[in-house]
Amino acid sequence: MADPVTLPTPSPVRKVARAVKDSKAPAITRAAAILRLLGRSERPLGVQAIAKELGLVPSTCLYVLRALAEEELVSFDPDTKRYALEAGVLTLARHWLRRDPFNDLAQPHLDRLAARFGLTMLGVQAVGLDHMIVVAMAQSGSGFQLSTQVGSRFPALISATGRCIAAFGDYPVAELKARFDQLRWDDPPAFGDWMEQLRQTREQGFAVDEGQYIAGATVVSAPVWKGAGRPVHALVAIGIGAALGRELGALQAALVEAAGTLSGQLGGGA
Repeated sequence: MADPVTLPTPSPVRKVARAVKDSKAPAITRAAAILRLLGRSERPLGVQAIAKELGLVPSTCLYVLRALAEEELVSFDPDTKRYALEAGVLTLARHWLRRDPFNDLAQPHLDRLAARFGLTMLGVQAVGLDHMIVVAMAQSGSGFQLSTQVGSRFPALISATGRCIAAFGDYPVAELKARFDQLRWDDPPAFGDWMEQLRQTREQGFAVDEGQYIAGATVVSAPVWKGAGRPVHALVAIGIGAALGRELGALQAALVEAAGTLSGQLGGGA
């Protein structure tokens, strides 16, 4: 069985420090960072561990944790002095799931494509040019496994999905360039080449990243519309480039068809 491939993510300390500095509501930014950390941790964490991981002052971290506990978003074990997510976060999640049908509608498409092509499928939601969030996922059970999970966040313009976001978003070139310069790739494209890839994405209705984001991996993405304007979601396929071989064309066609069907189900269209 092949080793899992892990999607690279920016340092949590650098991300939180920059977000707190730029935020007009730093307490909320710190609270969100703590919730995300506890959400991806396999065990409860103490104040010192949380503060160290996120680059926060321990006293400030404790203050935020106590506020989150009061709101029943985190729990505190007085015996171990550690914190974990509390069931209150499920209430927020249920409200969001009822409001956005993308997950339920996308899952059958993801399951079918993952099984047919033997790869990892993701459903992602774009939040402007800030980031994209994995909101649905399917794996084939084959040798290739992608180490990510629902709720993971990545820079909005990275890889094939980023090309879709930029290509169909009608963003100023200067803004795209500033964001592009901050991206981290295994084999980064030149900005001029990337802009040409955006033009191709608009023409063909999907984007491909062949080993530039993750060496050896091919990523194919097709946008999903919920209405007029910029696409909010995308379907993403990730597999070993050499293994896809002749099936790449069939995968592209199947992904575009699934994205088009899903857009219709959501009341949108390109």
